[in-house]
Amino acid sequence: MNLETQWVVGFVDGEGCFHVSVNSHREMTTEYQVLPEFTVVQHKRDVKVLHALKAYFGCGVVRVNHGDRMAYRVRSIKHLSQIVVPFFMEHPLKTSKHIDFLKFRDIVLMCVAGKHLTMDGIDVIQKIASEMNRGRTR
Repeated sequence: MNLETQWVVGFVDGEGCFHVSVNSHREMTTEYQVLPEFTVVQHKRDVKVLHALKAYFGCGVVRVNHGDRMAYRVRSIKHLSQIVVPFFMEHPLKTSKHIDFLKFRDIVLMCVAGKHLTMDGIDVIQKIASEMNRGRTR
């Protein structure tokens, strides 16, 4: 399955999610772990499109999400910062999801800069993440 760039943008606009969780983790320097994730979820009958996205981006995994749902996920900071973020900067999303993407990008870049390893950085990341997706004022 060959995917075209604008199709990918439109599909992610409708079906994708840029999410950042900040979890307690005693073994981390700050006792928190920052986990940015780009995800696209589909019913298992459409798993081919998730594998096509994985091939298109050249990174990530396709796994069971929940029940009969499958997910294409990219969690690696390297892949997020070097592949996913540059792609959506060059080919912007068209809906309000673009706002979430820009916040996601800021958090990924903070992680690349090591700011997720300080409490001040964790505080900023938590604030930005809380304003994404359902926390965003529409």
